[in-house]
Amino acid sequence: MTAPRIGSGLDVHPFDADTDRPLVLCGVRISSASGLAGHSDGDVGAHAIADALLGAAALGDLGERFGVDEPDTAGADSMGLLAQVVADVEAAGWTIGNVDLTLVAERPRLAPHRPAMRAAVAEVCHLDVGAVSVKYTTTDGLGTLGRGEGIAAWCSGLLLPAAG
Repeated sequence: MTAPRIGSGLDVHPFDADTDRPLVLCGVRISSASGLAGHSDGDVGAHAIADALLGAAALGDLGERFGVDEPDTAGADSMGLLAQVVADVEAAGWTIGNVDLTLVAERPRLAPHRPAMRAAVAEVCHLDVGAVSVKYTTTDGLGTLGRGEGIAAWCSGLLLPAAG
């Protein structure tokens, strides 16, 4: 029998100089802040989750899979990329057990968006909302993130062998 596997993912993006770019985290548009720079929509939450799942399944990483400069992924919906990762993980014989995401940001306040983020991740990952944790913290003013220059995301994900 194949043992469960745990993967981890990390992503960091600076805020974009274009203040009209929307901030998207876990597929949820946060209207109170400008967006993150990136080749796709810059959704650090979706990126960290995807890397955690890919790592647990030993299927590479997000950049390798979709390319950071590929023309067809420019401006891509990161939750759509996550959905492709989920399909690949499931095709490899795995079921997602849970994801545990931590977003690190001095701004904006993210707690009001937690239910929508959890629901969006649960839907894409084929999970009950109770298997999705989305937490927030700051660096108390320390470093690049503490100066409010961007947002980081860390994720752990558990894969279980698919029932068969």
